[in-house]
Amino acid sequence: MSEAKKRPRIIAVANQKGGVGKTTTAINLACALAVSGQKVLLVDIDPQGNASTGLGVAPGARKIGTYGLFSGEATLPELVMDTSVENLSLVPAVADLIGADLEFGQEERREFLLRDALLPHCQADTVFIDCPPGLGLLTLNGLVAADAVLVPLQAEFFALEGISQLMRTIDAVKRGLNPALEIEGIVLTMTDRRNNLSEQVSADVRGHFGAAVFETAIPRNIRITEAPSHGVPVLLYDFRSAGAQAYLALAAEFLKRARARKVAA
Repeated sequence: MSEAKKRPRIIAVANQKGGVGKTTTAINLACALAVSGQKVLLVDIDPQGNASTGLGVAPGARKIGTYGLFSGEATLPELVMDTSVENLSLVPAVADLIGADLEFGQEERREFLLRDALLPHCQADTVFIDCPPGLGLLTLNGLVAADAVLVPLQAEFFALEGISQLMRTIDAVKRGLNPALEIEGIVLTMTDRRNNLSEQVSADVRGHFGAAVFETAIPRNIRITEAPSHGVPVLLYDFRSAGAQAYLALAAEFLKRARARKVAA
């Protein structure tokens, strides 16, 4: 098998708006794919470190985490940690990332710091990069390192307005820094079929973006919100819950799209 075929598919999970289920989707989709047998790496570049907390890694156990990838103080193999999920590994985030724009903003190839750190060493089948909210240097690095962008989008009034700015940023990255960048898809999150506004927003998003929107939508579910406080994905917290089953369905659809992409190629 050639080196090109061994290269992992890298997915940036991004939305400049906070509170849309971005980190929850990164954790639980990564977990669902790992459960299916894929070797998955989750790279947390959000200074809040919520993906790391959600996978049970306390701040004191994170060492220099993904900060080491940006600073060059450590290599990927030195930073990868096992999680409670078989086949799912993590590079945790640390609070030192908060100053990334100032600290690394004048570096040569500053937009490629993450890409240069990931590609030579990564052994996973799929890599998810949990980007911070906002469109600063960290998110830009995530987009430049990625093959595709997965956009969690809350089914609420300002959803379409917020996503337009992200799409403009993705287009700019494609033009100047990463011409191969694709849209992996849009995932509707926190949907509520009992809420007319939620249903209308979902219909508007599907009407606007068409096939880019995953058929699977993630419902509002108390088990999803409880799971991070226990340091596990919802699939480990309550496998039978509506939230866990939705993420399993999303993973199946994700893999179906991957197979279709290979056939088309």
